[in-house]
Amino acid sequence: MKTGPDIARIAALIGDPARANILTALMSGKALTATELAAEAGVTAQTASAHLARLETGGLVTQTRQGRHKYTRLASDEVAHLLETLMGFAAGAGHLRTRPGPRDPELRRARVCYNHLAGDMGTQMYDSLLSRGFLCRDEASLTLTDSGHRFVITLGLDVTRLPSPRTPLCRDCLDWSERRPHLAGRLGRGLLAHIESQGWAKRVPSTRIIRFSPAGTDAFTAAFPAP
Repeated sequence: MKTGPDIARIAALIGDPARANILTALMSGKALTATELAAEAGVTAQTASAHLARLETGGLVTQTRQGRHKYTRLASDEVAHLLETLMGFAAGAGHLRTRPGPRDPELRRARVCYNHLAGDMGTQMYDSLLSRGFLCRDEASLTLTDSGHRFVITLGLDVTRLPSPRTPLCRDCLDWSERRPHLAGRLGRGLLAHIESQGWAKRVPSTRIIRFSPAGTDAFTAAFPAP
């Protein structure tokens, strides 16, 4: 096919191991320097800068300068959604990295997926909202119902004030470890922000892990009981 979207170009950008490691590191949602990303990719800072230039040209990342440093982040929610989907496909096909360790169970239990909650607790929240009729899913879309709006208000969230109005309010995102959907979009971001602001959980520095306190786990389960 000689016309249409050039998926080969995007696939080639993501397919390089060093660039794949860089993109995975940026799934934390944080803006990182070339030096930090070089350490994640296992390459020199100069090589990392070259990779970042290609990723920026390809529309996968954006770079901004602050003082002496240039910071990189994923270009959009769409890029994060694409990467999480690819991770899920790779996990389902048995293509897993062999670096097991004590953090693996925590990463699978709860982690940040760019700007929303993923892992076992992320899919539990999604399933809970869906089973109680707060979310409605059909083949074309995922929507927040009227009862869902009322529930979100009881949590203290105003959906009209959630950031990034051009981003869909609700979106499925395939969870790579659970291989089932979790909630993305503006509502997914808002709910993760709510969980953190209430002190139910904190992000573990330099990782994607979201660590819930015992009291936070109880509060989360009360708000989002397993169906």
